[in-house]
Amino acid sequence: MKAPPEILAERFTKRSSREHIRIREMPTFIPDSSTPTVTMAGVQTAKKELRRKMREALRSIPKDSIVSQSGVATNKLLSLPEYRNAKRIGIYLSMPSGELSTTGIVQSALKEGKDVYIPYIHSAVSSLAQQKNSIMDMLALRSLEEFESLEPDNWGIPSLKQSQVSSRKNCFGGYGVSPQEDGKTMNENHGLDLVIMPGMAFDRGFRRLGHGKGYYDHFLTRYSKKEVNSKTNTPKLPFLGERPSYSRTNKEETSLNKIHLVALSLKEQLLPPAEEIPVLEHDWLVDAVIVGDGQFLVHECR
Repeated sequence: MKAPPEILAERFTKRSSREHIRIREMPTFIPDSSTPTVTMAGVQTAKKELRRKMREALRSIPKDSIVSQSGVATNKLLSLPEYRNAKRIGIYLSMPSGELSTTGIVQSALKEGKDVYIPYIHSAVSSLAQQKNSIMDMLALRSLEEFESLEPDNWGIPSLKQSQVSSRKNCFGGYGVSPQEDGKTMNENHGLDLVIMPGMAFDRGFRRLGHGKGYYDHFLTRYSKKEVNSKTNTPKLPFLGERPSYSRTNKEETSLNKIHLVALSLKEQLLPPAEEIPVLEHDWLVDAVIVGDGQFLVHECR
């Protein structure tokens, strides 16, 4: 089997000392467990080793560098039409170190009157396997004051308490946590317009390396199965170009064609052009990567 096609990148004029990169061609090769030359075990081993290397690299990043890079990335995100036009956003709340801070984004979104949804991890029973799994829902923040009063969890991440969950809006609709497989669909009042995602590493093929729990990939797969029944059918703005060509799925694009996936990356988390993150068929690609040094990776308009 041939190797994936190379990413051709065009460097545009620097604006305000920021480097804007457009991707001309999106690789459509995403290995899965049936690929002869790539085994699932091999990919998982490669991911584990890359996570180990990234942990070592991230530990050495000075705090002032993270603060500076977070400011650059925040300003870029807030300037995007996809953010400005979003009514409902899902966003990670950041750890004290090792990733870009989202505090400024959350504060701005709440002040602007946007509905802000944050991750909440809980246990759910799969009707198929009858097993308890930890899954992620996106639950609503009610106010800026509430956000600033959240207490950190064991990772230092501001988090909702279990006692605060049951009466809180879920992005899938309803209140509190959502069963893993409830068969319900979303309407135009539910769902998200924009999801801002973390990760341990990113590459120029819009691949993302998570922390290994699969929370975001599983969330997006659940999201894709909840058909959005919009009465208006008003399309959202394209993300400065087309969505990624997911070779692994077309059927799941139906309800994801209106949600934009943006990754925030420290400059140390973006792999060199020649390196790629190993992925499997369940790994979701993102639409754009905002980097703390001013780089902006996005699919080219066609």
